[in-house]
Amino acid sequence: MNMKMAHDALVMVVDGGKMLLFRNAGDEEFPNLQVEEAVEQNNPSDAEQGTDRPGRSFAGAAGSQERSAMSETDFHQQAEDRFAAEAVDLLNRRAMAGEFEQLVIVAAPNTLGEMRQHYHKTLKDRLAGEIGKTLTGHPVDEIEKIILNS
Repeated sequence: MNMKMAHDALVMVVDGGKMLLFRNAGDEEFPNLQVEEAVEQNNPSDAEQGTDRPGRSFAGAAGSQERSAMSETDFHQQAEDRFAAEAVDLLNRRAMAGEFEQLVIVAAPNTLGEMRQHYHKTLKDRLAGEIGKTLTGHPVDEIEKIILNS
């Protein structure tokens, strides 16, 4: 199956920390993605963000000495999820403002899963396709080929 990107379609390529927004200046057969916006988030690893050891819980019957480690908050993942939600918020606003008729989203699989939770109906109606791949580090011509062959 070949994905079609109409002339003037919006293409978002995103992962948990980088977002590239393109406009197709070409046509369905010969796309020509032009960068419209690029955003990169500074998101250090979770080890650099977390400061404490996981808390301890003393659960169980009275007098019992059972202990269990509480799961530590993954600040890095939280930041990635927030970034994905913000990327969709941008798309939702632009969709409702009528700034594009067709949209293709290329996102890292985890990011795509998070993004889907935030799609507005207007955005869904304009969504031509989704590709679950991490392509933020690829050159534009490679991104064009991958979308065409998806």
